[in-house]
Amino acid sequence: MTVTTSDLETIALESGAVAFGVTAASPLPEALSVLRAHRDNGMAGPLHFTYDDPDTASDVTRSFPWARSIVVFAHGYIGRAAPPADTGPTVARFATQDEYEPVRAIASTLSGKLAGSGARAETLIDDNRLVDRAVAARAGVGWLGKSTMLLTPGVGPWLLIGSVVTDARLEETSPMRRTCGTCVACIPACPTGAITDLGLDARRCISTWLQASGPIPHWVRPLVERRIYGCDDCLTSCPPGRRALDAADAPAQSHSFAGLLTLGDEELIERFGWFYVPHRDPRFLRRNLLVAAGNSEEADAVGPILDHFTHRSSLVRGHAYWALARSLADQAWTPLRRRHAFETVPDAIAELETAMLMTRQATGG
Repeated sequence: MTVTTSDLETIALESGAVAFGVTAASPLPEALSVLRAHRDNGMAGPLHFTYDDPDTASDVTRSFPWARSIVVFAHGYIGRAAPPADTGPTVARFATQDEYEPVRAIASTLSGKLAGSGARAETLIDDNRLVDRAVAARAGVGWLGKSTMLLTPGVGPWLLIGSVVTDARLEETSPMRRTCGTCVACIPACPTGAITDLGLDARRCISTWLQASGPIPHWVRPLVERRIYGCDDCLTSCPPGRRALDAADAPAQSHSFAGLLTLGDEELIERFGWFYVPHRDPRFLRRNLLVAAGNSEEADAVGPILDHFTHRSSLVRGHAYWALARSLADQAWTPLRRRHAFETVPDAIAELETAMLMTRQATGG
């Protein structure tokens, strides 16, 4: 039995999608140009993802030569996403729980319907083989905002994208005739000025650094504030999403720095199993927690920060030194000076000496 675009749209919307579209499985030359340019001019920053292979990411037939159509939908998550609490570490709303679970469920239903009709189908969700925002925009699921986020009526940017590649030749839907117009609300809202006329400069994006490996740059750390994963500032400022945001009534999600920093490595990774953490290495999530704890200046975070002075990872120790200086200012001098006699790793020594300098600057010395 033949499946039509209309059939699939009905299934998607009944399954909880907030928008739907279909486009041909043809190359995306504009997306390819942007990916290459950002990779070559450095704006990709420490990100890999689709930047590693722009040619593949912008042409799904390189991975699936049999592909003829791409079915795309949006899942709106803001209605059940927890807002940040007034204290403790904060998580971007899309990651307060596994919001990709309903995306996977919708995609599975669509894929099953296509397979039942005799078509081939492959699900692609947050997959480096597809620039899904560009595909979604071409399919009319939404439009690309100045923040580079996909926006769709009703939920604005508060959405995640799912795609199904198929060999079925489906009727295409049209792109939306909408843009952000003169609105620039997201640009001044970005705490690091990452949104530019050329797109997102990932070198300045807080979300990027919280998902990257290695140390977080010193200039970024204070701007991280209490975030441990993601940043919502360009989303909360976006007028098309404001009504959905105002209507959301989920309770705040409360965590404590002490509670999370005292977890073992496996427990910590498991606690946020849906986060993207490079190589599933708990050092990077612990690093984020330490920076956020230092910025919070919350008293119950001081003990756990100090406990990380002897952590086996020099990366973690280095961020702990910074966090204590950030949290206690000049009162951190004594424990930092004592630690200086024991630190042996050059990068950690540099972090320690930077932290000691921070304490001296706090007193004007």
